[in-house]
Amino acid sequence: MPLEGLPPSASSPQKSPARRKRRRSGTGLSLFWRTFFLLALMLLGSALAWYQLFRTLEHEPRAIQSARQVASLVNLSRAALIHSDAIARISLIKTLAEQEKVRIAPHEPDDRFTLFDNSPLEQRISEELVARLGPGTLVASRVNDEPGLWVGFSIEGDSYWLLMDRSRVSAVLGGGAWLLWIVGLCATSLVGAALLARLINRPLKDLAVAAASVRSGDYVGHRLEENVASREVREVNVGFNRMADQLSQIELDRARMLAGISHDLRTPLARLRLETEMSVPDEQAREHMAADIAQVDSIINKFLDYARPEEVEMHPVSLAEVIEGCIYPFSTREDIRINATIPLDLRVMADEVELGRVFSNLIENARRYGKTPGTGITTVDISTNLHEGRVFVRVRDHGPGVSADNLPKLTRPFFRGDSARTEATGAGLGLSIVVKMVQNMGGLLRLTNSLEGTGLVATIRLQQATAQPQTGSRRNGRSRKADPQA
Repeated sequence: MPLEGLPPSASSPQKSPARRKRRRSGTGLSLFWRTFFLLALMLLGSALAWYQLFRTLEHEPRAIQSARQVASLVNLSRAALIHSDAIARISLIKTLAEQEKVRIAPHEPDDRFTLFDNSPLEQRISEELVARLGPGTLVASRVNDEPGLWVGFSIEGDSYWLLMDRSRVSAVLGGGAWLLWIVGLCATSLVGAALLARLINRPLKDLAVAAASVRSGDYVGHRLEENVASREVREVNVGFNRMADQLSQIELDRARMLAGISHDLRTPLARLRLETEMSVPDEQAREHMAADIAQVDSIINKFLDYARPEEVEMHPVSLAEVIEGCIYPFSTREDIRINATIPLDLRVMADEVELGRVFSNLIENARRYGKTPGTGITTVDISTNLHEGRVFVRVRDHGPGVSADNLPKLTRPFFRGDSARTEATGAGLGLSIVVKMVQNMGGLLRLTNSLEGTGLVATIRLQQATAQPQTGSRRNGRSRKADPQA
């Protein structure tokens, strides 16, 4: 599984199925979306439950009440027609049509009609009308292709149709208004769920950002708000800020302690070296003692580098010039050979001094522990690769490599590798210092065993300063054409 931000060529070998399973188990919906979906489901379920409760307790009773009103209208119209003479009956029919929008028409034997029973509620209204108007009553929604609410009844053996506006019962039968109401309710519920989920998860998101800041070493960059309304969130924020303050003070005390101890040791160490050179008559013993003193001095330098403050000044730096400067001190040694292929115009965003320390530490680490088996000589290959505005610098030796169990531990302070890589003449801080410096410059360090057989590979990811075409390269400090595989 490739490291985030590294190109496929820099990927490590395939991880075990157990590690892939652990990675898959960590994926899924964020807390915001889980909260949103749960709240949305709750609100929509509540809305549907209220709608069903309304249909049960209010909708059907209102429909039956409307059916009773229609039945009363039919009964009144029938009674008025029965008790009026022929002339008054015509006037009555005209008045009903003009003022009440009720039309009475004869029921012919060849009339075509559609019964009013398309839904359970319409069937219930029809049953109520039949129960109130008598067994011979017909309730239709369309007669001779004319829509409306048609009620068929008899007067002294003659059959009639009474046509009224369907709106008398359509208000309780639903329709487009109910659909719009449900859609509006769902939309309001979703918006409310999103706002609630954001409000609930915002403190957790702020806490995650602050925790990431503390993990990267910035203890005061993202302080949490201590005056929030919620008591629980306020207590968590106050506790986290106090913890960050204590960690910042502990880190400052540690750096001061290391720097002070290292600085105080240098003065007696210098006197000891001078006294050794002047008072020890045996030349071989004097050389060994001087070497031991130099080793102690080197360890003190490592402590000073490790305790160095994390503030760096980032600016465009020529990668070829920095690496050439790091290679130069090793050019006269017989136990190391360095092959570097770096484009001349490749520039990265970094601190030039810190970047030089990074490559010096990596080359020195390879010189000590990366000797080619059977030769006693270390061969180091340095190459670059560009990917999406990022520069990947690859430093590889041809030594015995590192066991898979020890690879993740190499960057821990004071850790030394297995017996194949333990010329233990240092403090075990070299790679820890490299990781710290690279992270301070916004980069990333990754250590793997070479896929080509032997050797340890250190891959450094840096931000490219300018995207320019590659026109040349440096190989051991001499300008040559760029390696197409770099």
